[in-house]
Amino acid sequence: MKKFLFFLSKIFAIILLLAVVLDVVYTKAYLQTNKRGKIGYVYNSKPKTIDIVILGSSRAYYHLVTPMFLKEGFNTFNYGMEGSKLFESDLILKLLLAKENKIKNVILEVDLSLSSETEYSEANTLKFMPYFWDSKIIRDQFEHLPENNIEYFLPYYRFMKYETKLGFREMLSNAIDKKGSDQNDGGYLGLFYSNPELKLDLSNVEPRRNKYYEEIKSLCKKNDINLIAIMTPVCKSTKGMDYFQKINKIYPEIHNYEDVIIEDKYFSSCAHLTDEGAKIFTARILKDFFNK
Repeated sequence: MKKFLFFLSKIFAIILLLAVVLDVVYTKAYLQTNKRGKIGYVYNSKPKTIDIVILGSSRAYYHLVTPMFLKEGFNTFNYGMEGSKLFESDLILKLLLAKENKIKNVILEVDLSLSSETEYSEANTLKFMPYFWDSKIIRDQFEHLPENNIEYFLPYYRFMKYETKLGFREMLSNAIDKKGSDQNDGGYLGLFYSNPELKLDLSNVEPRRNKYYEEIKSLCKKNDINLIAIMTPVCKSTKGMDYFQKINKIYPEIHNYEDVIIEDKYFSSCAHLTDEGAKIFTARILKDFFNK
C-alpha cells in the first residue's frame, strides 16, 4: 500500500511539475509581443504619452473612430471590446497606469453596462489570463470577483481549459510575434451593414451604481486624467429611453448622447452605429471636447 501511495505521489509530483513548466513556457510566449491583441498591446508596450484612451464595450469599439482623433493630432487608441463590462475597462486602465503610461484623457462609454447583473465578461477576462502569474494587478482584480474560481490559480489549467482561445496555436502566434487584427485602425472597427429591423427594449432594465466605474473615476482623479464619461447613440425605436435619464440621476456627470443620431440608416443594429454613423458621432465628440 505504501509503495502504491508513493507511486501515486510521484505521478502527482511529475504532473504538477509539468504543469508549472508549461505555465511558465506559455506565459513567457505571451510576453513576447504587443502585436496580437489589445491586452497584449497594453501589457507588452513601452511607456508612452497617450492623449486619448477609449474604454468600453462594443458601443465604444464600433462608435469612436480612432483615425479621426489621430488626424487631429491626438495620440489615441480604442481599447473597447465586444461585450466588455466596466470590470475590464477598470483593469485596462490600471494596467496602463502600472506600465507608467502618461494618459491625458479617458473617454469611457458607460451606459448599458450599468444595467448588467454580471460584473464581468468571461470572454474578455480570458484575454487577461495569460498574464495572470506575471501581474499582481490582474490577480488582485480577479480575487475580488464573487465567482472567483480556483482554476485561475492552478498552473497551466487556464491554457488547457480555454485551448481554443489561449492554447497552443495562440501561444505559438505570440511566440513568433505574429500580428493580429485587433489593433487595426487604432483599435476601432467599423460596421458596414444595416439591419432593417432595429429593436432594443430597455423598459425592464434599471441602471445601478457600479464599483468599477467608481474606481475608474478615482484613478483618473488621482492621476490627473480628464475623464469623459459618455452614453452613446441608440436607434429612435428603442423602448424605455428614460433609462438614460435614470443614469443621470445616479451619475449626473455622464454625458448623454443617446439621441444625437436618430436616422435609421446610420445604425447597423439598434445599439450599434454603422461606420458612417460612427464618423458623425466621433466628429461631435471631437467638437464638444477637443475643439482646439
